[in-house]
This record gives sequence, C-alpha cells and structure tokens, in this order.
Amino acid sequence: MKSLDTKAWFGLSFLAVVMGLVLFVCAWTIDYWQAGVYLGIFFGASILITLYLMKNDPALLKRRLSAGPTAEKEKTQKVIMLWASIGFIAVLVVPALDHRFRWSSVPLYATIAGDALTALCFFITFRVYRENTFTSATIELAQDQKVISAGPYAVVRHPMYAGGLLLFLGTPLALGSYWGLLAFGATLPALVWRLMDEERFLAEHLAGYVEYCGRVRWRLIPGIF
Repeated sequence: MKSLDTKAWFGLSFLAVVMGLVLFVCAWTIDYWQAGVYLGIFFGASILITLYLMKNDPALLKRRLSAGPTAEKEKTQKVIMLWASIGFIAVLVVPALDHRFRWSSVPLYATIAGDALTALCFFITFRVYRENTFTSATIELAQDQKVISAGPYAVVRHPMYAGGLLLFLGTPLALGSYWGLLAFGATLPALVWRLMDEERFLAEHLAGYVEYCGRVRWRLIPGIF
C-alpha cells in the first residue's frame, strides 16, 4: 500500500513540475497569473481525488496509474493515446506562447469560465470514480466487472470522456488563449475515436453492455451525441 501511495504522489509531483515548466518556460515569464490559478485548480482537485482513492479504492488508484500510449495493449489505442497526449501538451504550449506573444485578448469572464470548466471536469471525474470502481486508464476488462448505469452513467455512456472534453475546452480559456482552442479542435477526433473503439470492445466482451446502450442513448453530450 505504501509503495502504491508513493508511486501516486511521485507521479502527481512529476506531472506538476512538467506542466509548470511547460507553461512558464513557453510563456518565458512567471508573470502569468492565469497559469498559476489553473495549476492550483488542476492539482488541488487532483490531490483531493488521490487522497479519496487512497482511502476508499486503492485498487482503482492502481488501475489509474497505468496510463498513456505504452500502457495500451492494442496498436490502435496506442496511436489514439499518443495523439491525445500530444493534444494535451498542445493545449498547454499554445496558450503559453499566446501569452508570450500577445496573440489573444481574452476577457476575465472567459478565463473564469475556463477555470470553471476545469473544476467541473474534476468533479465529474470524482463522481465517476465513486460510482465505478472498474474505471481504467486503458481499454480492458477487469475481473468481475459489471455494467454501471447509475450516477453520471445514467446521463451519458462515457462520463469520463465528457469530463475530458470539458478539460480540453476549458484549459485554453483558463490560460487566457483563444488560439489554444485550435489544439482542442485537433484533439477532439482522438477522443471520439477512442470512445467508439471502447464501445466496440465493451459490446463484445461485457455482458449487458449492449442493453445498457439501448437504455442510455447519449455517448458524450446529452441531446447532441
């Protein structure tokens, strides 16, 4: 258990250092309050969720620590996750460069909206973790896994992806950039591709998933998709 906790804290600390360096080095200044607020929300929420999983669901925490292109088993998913990872880097780099070269003039209310979307992403993530202990960072089937249809899963079939969509949309605005939304647009196809591939896998391997899809119509955005 201690080794798992250590791995979780190390991973979170490493991510914080990398994201901080990316933002402030690309902006070439520490006078970037939007980045400071964004990182505070991002890692404040991440710490709270990590503490919750350590106490209540260490098995889920262990599954979530295995993520990224190298953790995927299928070649298609490796490509998708590489695409998504590059996209996340881009939604940090482009706004930071935007701040450095003053490409955008984003009003305060738009920045606040971006921070709110980021916070909402983490709230949805917490709800998903609390409802579904089988949530994995890779496409796989856990032992004794069953279909979850309560909580956010009663609204859309992929609430984690819905939260990720909010994060990718909110991050550029939170960082004071309109140009960063281009990176969001370029990453969106990877999100949808992964979602569709996961649905195919679950329909083939998880009992009751096809029936669940019949009950919950929307995959990602209620009323739209």
